[in-house]
Amino acid sequence: MPKTKFQDIIFTIMMVFVMVYGMICYNMAISMHGMSNVIFLKAFHELPIMGAIAFVLEFFLVGKIARKTASKLVNPQKTGPFSMIMAVSAVTVAWMCPLMSFAATLLFKDAGRQIIAAWLQTTLLNYPMALIWQFFVAGPLVRKVFGAGMAVKKKIVNKEPQENRVAE
Repeated sequence: MPKTKFQDIIFTIMMVFVMVYGMICYNMAISMHGMSNVIFLKAFHELPIMGAIAFVLEFFLVGKIARKTASKLVNPQKTGPFSMIMAVSAVTVAWMCPLMSFAATLLFKDAGRQIIAAWLQTTLLNYPMALIWQFFVAGPLVRKVFGAGMAVKKKIVNKEPQENRVAE
């Protein structure tokens, strides 16, 4: 998990990319009434705007709320650090799903006067997928890749310079 502000930014960018891309693909599949290979490419067109919105929301608002709320829900000293990770993930989805569904409804749905109904429907359709995607795909994948990246960085930083010795 991130320990510095820079690491938090990198972790957030990685998580936003994986979560937003997955959810865009999911919503496109719903609107196209099924999965198709073209969805994987079309999703990249929405990714910059939805990714930027998600980053700003998560980094400046939801992340702080999620960590604070999760610390009230679980005690990692008693239950272990994994319970805190899962609690933060669940609370993050609980906030991000309606917020991002609202943004997507405004930007990509032709809801007309039915904006509230379209937003609620989008949110309700997105919740199960967002939780599943976060718990079983995005969360583990990003934590694994981020952890591996931090381990490599630690090795590089801690590696002592080798002495240049001439063979005698």
